[in-house]
Formats: sequence, structure tokens, C-alpha cells
Amino acid sequence: MMRPDAKVQKVYLYPKPVDFRKSINGLAALVELDIKVEVFNPVLFVFLNRTRSQVKILYWERNGFCLCIRSINPTYP
Repeated sequence: MMRPDAKVQKVYLYPKPVDFRKSINGLAALVELDIKVEVFNPVLFVFLNRTRSQVKILYWERNGFCLCIRSINPTYP
């Protein structure tokens, strides 16, 4: 299991639904254009799809981006 660095200072939740066909480059562009935060800072960027059933977390790890994807099943106990 990959975990973000302990030096993570903030978590940014992207306010609009995101097309989940976007990958690292597309999400990093959204961060720089809309949130106006440097993507190489020690922060997490959280994105949700339109139905809020999936989440993507993007962060910079020493020498590259990490992209975590998780499906959320609201009917699962």
C-alpha cells in the first residue's frame, strides 16, 4: 500500500466534478489552472466524479506523481 509522505501539509478538494478519463497530466493541469497551487508542493489533491462514487488522489512523491483511485459503494455495509 502506498502512503503519502508524512510532510504533507494540506489537502485540496477540487470543487467541481471531474471526468475520470483524465489521468495525471490532465489532473495536474486542473490543479495549476483552477486551484493555482504548485503541483510539486507536499499536498494532496482530491478529485470526485460526477456521481461521487469514485475518488482520485494525486500527489508528488520524490521523483514522480502518484495517482490513487478508489471506488466508493454506498450500499456496502
